[in-house]
Amino acid sequence: MLVHSRRAKWAVWAVFFLLFLPLFALPLLVVLAASFATHWSSVLPSGFTTANYETATRGEALQALTTSLVTAVTASLLALAAGTWAALAAAASRKRYRAVLDALFVLPVAVPSVVVGLAVLVAFSQPPMLLNGTRWIVIIAHSVLVTAFAYQSVSAAITRLDPAYEQAAASLGASPAHVLWRVRLPLLLPSLTAAAGLCFALSMGELSATMMLYPPDWTPLPILIYAATDRGALFTGSAIAVVLMAATLLVLLAVSRIRTRASYR
Repeated sequence: MLVHSRRAKWAVWAVFFLLFLPLFALPLLVVLAASFATHWSSVLPSGFTTANYETATRGEALQALTTSLVTAVTASLLALAAGTWAALAAAASRKRYRAVLDALFVLPVAVPSVVVGLAVLVAFSQPPMLLNGTRWIVIIAHSVLVTAFAYQSVSAAITRLDPAYEQAAASLGASPAHVLWRVRLPLLLPSLTAAAGLCFALSMGELSATMMLYPPDWTPLPILIYAATDRGALFTGSAIAVVLMAATLLVLLAVSRIRTRASYR
């Protein structure tokens, strides 16, 4: 910490908790409390029950969780492959071409996600790429939305790579492909896993573009949460939201372990 005085440190921590608790922790704690409640007649929900989680972990909710996981994993892998390829290509390109690639990949996050959803809907609602009404149009939209984060993460990692490793491998006779697969990508592995985790988390929570595209047989969990709260089932929606958060955190913890092992390598 840059603050060396003990009194100043306590002041910084106090300001942190004053900002963190009401803005971040308290809303999540209220959602957690509401997921175990039966009614809300005062400041906080009350009436303890686990029935909300019975609804949130079976039937339609369980199918929606599976849909969200499959969508997020597939979109993250597609985004990671496209973002890594583009970042490697940009690093080997001239400065003006790199600027063009940066602009292209930042564009989907520079506009509202509902605009991206509309663009994907228009683009894939006519032959020869008729994907409207299928799960793939949702996966493509999620991939488009999160690829920018994969591209930016990998691009930043490439600029920090020490070129001595690649130069040493090339001087020993390694081909460019061998240098890429055996030297460059292993060095980028911690950044690749971090980018994959970020893409996964963003895809799990995506709602705006998904609402424009999802077919009835491919309903992700955020859609179910919105539908539950919209019809007044606030406590059931809160339980489903907690399930969504827990599933996302579990996957992120697994990715974090992979990232830690990759860093030690």
